[in-house]
Amino acid sequence: MGSRPAEHSDSREEFREFAVASQGHLRRSAYLLCGDWHFAEDLVQMAFDRIYRHWNRVRAADNPGAYARQVVYRCFLDSRKKHLDTVPLEHLPERASPADPTETRLAVMEALKQLPPRTRAVVVLRYWEDMSVEQTAGILNISQGSVKSMASRGLGLLREPLAGFAEASGRAGAGVRKQT
Repeated sequence: MGSRPAEHSDSREEFREFAVASQGHLRRSAYLLCGDWHFAEDLVQMAFDRIYRHWNRVRAADNPGAYARQVVYRCFLDSRKKHLDTVPLEHLPERASPADPTETRLAVMEALKQLPPRTRAVVVLRYWEDMSVEQTAGILNISQGSVKSMASRGLGLLREPLAGFAEASGRAGAGVRKQT
């Protein structure tokens, strides 16, 4: 066999521990990108495959978790490029998890699905992952100006469906205080 560090049992165990510890957060982030739990799991598995192949460099990095997030986002964007010519079949929406079955979460998820993939990635990184403009630009390999314009456009595109949800559910103006 070779002497590659990823094949060494300590390295494998270290990678396994990293994967177990980070998979929940990565899976939730991937779900926000694609809106499908099964595809989110696939994205995380693709990311772990890429990370394992370069585990030597990844574990030496300052923040392997940030690197893993970047790989998940890039796997998502790569998957969207490969399927541009396919037409998705209509399917029933997935049910919310029993732990968090709120109407608001479902409305936000449905609105996120309507965004273009790269814009969705920017919105999720900026407002779900709470990343800075600089961090988002680095992860997606785009300019900071592109991050700002896509975030602005994405929020604008989310306002209309979510405003309709707020009106329909009687939440219009909730959180906005009247000046007296």
